[in-house]
Amino acid sequence: MKVVVDLQLCEGNARCVEAAPEVFEVGDDDKARLLTGSPAESLRDKLKLAVRMCPRQAIALKED
Repeated sequence: MKVVVDLQLCEGNARCVEAAPEVFEVGDDDKARLLTGSPAESLRDKLKLAVRMCPRQAIALKED
């Protein structure tokens, strides 16, 4: 599983950080950043929540 953040869409709302702080942070530019490119399978539910919570739909999960 791979996480993709579209930085053109991201507004830095940090909803992804609320859902999965192990995977996301918001940088100084107010854009979501990945802490890991290939998160553990055990985080799948949190990542799905982050995708749903993103108000701009800037996050996507891709299968390897």
